[in-house]
Amino acid sequence: MTESLAASLLQQAVELHQQGRLEPAQALYRQVLELDPHRVDALHLLGVIARQQGDAAGAIDLISRALAVDSTQAPPHCNLGVALLDAGRADDALASHERALALNPSYALAWSNRGNALRRLKRLEEALESYQRALQIQPQYAEAHCNRAIVLQDMGRYLDALGAAEDALHIKDRNPDAWLARGNALHCLRYLPEAVESFDRAIHLRPDWAEAYVAQGMSLHRLGEFGAAVDSYDQALKHRPDYALAYYHRGNALRSLDRREEASAAYRAALAHGDNPETIAFALASVGEGETPAALPDDYVRSLFDQYANHFDQHLTEVLGYKTPAVLDALIRHVAPSSELATVDLGCGTGLCGPYLRAYSQRLYGVDLSQPMLDKAAARAVYDDLACTDLLTYLNQRPVAWDLAVAADVFVYIGDLAPVFSAVHAALRPGGRFCFSVEAGDGADYVLRPTNRYAHSLDYLRRLAAEAGFQILATQAMEARQENGAPIAAHALLLCK
Repeated sequence: MTESLAASLLQQAVELHQQGRLEPAQALYRQVLELDPHRVDALHLLGVIARQQGDAAGAIDLISRALAVDSTQAPPHCNLGVALLDAGRADDALASHERALALNPSYALAWSNRGNALRRLKRLEEALESYQRALQIQPQYAEAHCNRAIVLQDMGRYLDALGAAEDALHIKDRNPDAWLARGNALHCLRYLPEAVESFDRAIHLRPDWAEAYVAQGMSLHRLGEFGAAVDSYDQALKHRPDYALAYYHRGNALRSLDRREEASAAYRAALAHGDNPETIAFALASVGEGETPAALPDDYVRSLFDQYANHFDQHLTEVLGYKTPAVLDALIRHVAPSSELATVDLGCGTGLCGPYLRAYSQRLYGVDLSQPMLDKAAARAVYDDLACTDLLTYLNQRPVAWDLAVAADVFVYIGDLAPVFSAVHAALRPGGRFCFSVEAGDGADYVLRPTNRYAHSLDYLRRLAAEAGFQILATQAMEARQENGAPIAAHALLLCK
């Protein structure tokens, strides 16, 4: 009698659960467990509901109890893995999904969830392979296509990410995660109006989604629609008042509107809700508060250029009228370099200087913080070696190695140039040349502008050169680029050790 009642209650609970009626299903699962405390299905599915309600710890406890009774079924292992990932235990989550797959190698859901754990562990190639295994088993699995789009985005393969997101949407167009993934890919490919529209679709399907509002705000900001961007960030904060990233980007939009006091308040709110103090320090400095940081954080610069790599050259040359490599080349040629130089291109980016420098370099090396930028530089086939690291580390490991060091539009991300000048001097051979550009400042040695770029005074550069042991061979006033249709004044300098 007890067994038949428990079975009947369990069947009713499962039906309610499948209809999304979690609380009555939960109540019935508990009644089943009162009749049979070791009922595996009731323990497992009660754990699934706990996870659906945001109680990862409760889910882990209940599903683990189910597995203690019977560990031979794949679904509880898979659902335990999802709950463990929710709890931040990615290694344990991976192990659970692999136990599920050992029991059922054709379990597409477990392959996809295994990919999620691998992605959290930054094992992106393995995560991609896991999603592909899921799709081999179940080609119409929209969530696996979407997860694949997310990991391709993480890998900087934005066009592939766009294709994977659209594959997901062709199968299931009411998929907010896929619309968000599509929007993120379009944003990075600079199809900004289309990105905004994609984020709109995600928000329509999930109106309280703070992350989607922030993503939309970032695209609006890039379009120059700063007021609309602020509105998006406000919506994000309405739904998630402790969202540090929304406060930070709201501050950036307010700064672009020259509403500096409000920008400062937004940055301070971001800090209060856990944002990186180093990031906030330079954000506050850009609106005139606090001490000017010596340099922008490496993580900020790396992230900026990782996303910028695919369209960097076109944006600089066609939109911003960027001519710095040609100006530096003319300065270097003015002192008649030989064709046998050992040259290092500091902050080489996509290698825009490379073709110029190759003409007088027997060896040409490049260094940059961003691997996607270096991948573009490698495609030019003009560098002998490329390294992904910071400038000081690279230079300090190579004393007296170079005849020529070049830094085109690099020092806009570094305020205090004294350590760089010292490191370059030590890395150059006697008589070696150092050619670089800066945005032109006046008065203070260096200032951080609202563009998050440093400007340096010529007097400061002359003083640093003398202190480091350089002789100034030439200086030239120039226009670095266009900003909102106006030229940005800059200096190019050529020094000699």
